[in-house]
Amino acid sequence: MTDATAKTDGPIQIQPPAGKYRWVVVWLLFAAMVINYVDRQALGVLKPTLMDEFGWTETNYADIVFWFQASYAISYLLWGRLVDKIGARWGFGLAFIIWQIAFIAHAGIRSLNTAIFARIALGIGEGGGFPAGIKAVTEWFPKKERAFAVGIFNAGTNIGAIITPLIIPFIASIWLGTVAEPNWQMALIIVGVAGFIWVPIWFAVYKRPGEHSRVTPAELNWIAQDAPDPVHKIGWLKLLMVRETWAYALGKFLIDPIWWFFLFWLPGFLQKTYDLNILTFGPPLIAIYLLSDVGSVGGGWLSSQFLKRGMSLNAARKLTMLICAIAVLPVAFAGMAANLWVAVLIIGIATAAHQGFSANLYAMPGDVFPRSAVGSVVGIGGMIGGFGGMAMAKYAGYVLDQIGSYTPIFVVAASAYLVALLVIHILSPKYAPAKV
Repeated sequence: MTDATAKTDGPIQIQPPAGKYRWVVVWLLFAAMVINYVDRQALGVLKPTLMDEFGWTETNYADIVFWFQASYAISYLLWGRLVDKIGARWGFGLAFIIWQIAFIAHAGIRSLNTAIFARIALGIGEGGGFPAGIKAVTEWFPKKERAFAVGIFNAGTNIGAIITPLIIPFIASIWLGTVAEPNWQMALIIVGVAGFIWVPIWFAVYKRPGEHSRVTPAELNWIAQDAPDPVHKIGWLKLLMVRETWAYALGKFLIDPIWWFFLFWLPGFLQKTYDLNILTFGPPLIAIYLLSDVGSVGGGWLSSQFLKRGMSLNAARKLTMLICAIAVLPVAFAGMAANLWVAVLIIGIATAAHQGFSANLYAMPGDVFPRSAVGSVVGIGGMIGGFGGMAMAKYAGYVLDQIGSYTPIFVVAASAYLVALLVIHILSPKYAPAKV
């Protein structure tokens, strides 16, 4: 066993990998996040339809998003602690079952209050996805591969966002209904029930590396090459006293709301600005989230390439995030684009940059905290990021009802990533192991 990454502030020597079963785990996580984002994005795709059917205002829609964010934020924190106790296998499996049942319950939406209730339930389940996913990556990958692995499974979110404007409108408006009268209820039930196929596969495939018969001794050594973690419990209070916790959490607070805005408001933006409908805004959304996938995998790949060339973990992660932060800046002008596909390109680059930035930020807990604390740190960061999403929901609803322009929101989006990187660097200038 080697100790190639015990010091996170120096160059990391990349060695040839041994065995490949850990990548099966990543692709299973990828599939789960595809389903996760189909469930999450469905409301955004159906937004114009539901607003017309129920007479909701932008502020009403913002309230629905707000309460999803609230439940997501709180459950994210609780799931982080729970996952540290019960492990990624049971944590992810249980979270998946809860959010899938909640998604099917969306077919029962009949009013603003029932929509809020369904989204709260969805947030409770989906809050466990990323803490358990990051925990799984931390269990199965050495530090040098984690950002890339996170980038791959996080790319599933973009595939889910791509699939949603294809399958939901097709089932609701072409297969079971019409554009004027889409059968969105049955579309949600069919998609929700189909997603449950993932659950038995997960429990059949996932175990910890040391307990898995498919993992070779060479691959197990590769996974365990980092310096051993101290074996002790680390409480929330102790984690909250550590600067690196706040570097991660405030980074999430600043960038997560931007992603929520893209996810929940882009269909409405395309409808209002370019006169698209439930069928025609599919191709622009697909193009945007295809670009996002490139950023998700590319962001993790780029920092790994920097490491391969001898950069420190500190420099590799932060330089990648800086490149991504700069790439987001043109999105400030997206609301002014006269041409649909110019706007799509600008927004697509911004969402790709977000995913690249996010892949490296998600790697931070595994980089600087012991494995026993990763789920809790991810949970704290997710909760703080959820609070940022709540604020963004209220801000977006207010701006769109009072001003009627998306430009102020795009300007906030453009600046968030440079501010986030500055905060991360101030709080963790050396990106060294947290002293917990």
